[in-house]
Amino acid sequence: MIILNGASSSGKSGIVRCLQSVLPDPWMTFGCDSFVDALPKKMWSSEGGIVFGDDGGVTVGEDFRQLEAAWAEGIATMARAGARIVIDDVFLGGAASQQRWRTVLGDLPVLWVGVRCDPATAAGREIARGDRTPGMAAQQALVVHEGVHYDLEIDTTHTESLTCAHTIAARLG
Repeated sequence: MIILNGASSSGKSGIVRCLQSVLPDPWMTFGCDSFVDALPKKMWSSEGGIVFGDDGGVTVGEDFRQLEAAWAEGIATMARAGARIVIDDVFLGGAASQQRWRTVLGDLPVLWVGVRCDPATAAGREIARGDRTPGMAAQQALVVHEGVHYDLEIDTTHTESLTCAHTIAARLG
């Protein structure tokens, strides 16, 4: 498994698409965006679900955490069955988020990749995307990396997704 962690608009999704192209074997990808999109809309902006604040802040409740745990267990089961998987995530809880993954994955081999980006650059990407609450990238830029331990860190501020994908692929070696 490869787990990429970085703030919103840091470039993780672009790297994942490039990884699928450059890695010789097929790799499936799952991300926090597709997980959130799969939630019932009534969980958006609900106390137990996920709330996107006007300032870009994101908070999650107990119902969200329960479904997220089930989702992670399903991904771990696929990996144990032999699927190669890339995760595109945003560790809102920093080290606690990484620990949740570590617990679920157990002894599965994982390459932990930190995806960093200058907050101003990420904010510009956020505006260009048009599908994010303004301020989300800046709110998450540092907090998602707090206490997280990586095997590899990349910075997308001035590095293209394809170059980052090649760096990750080389690390898998």
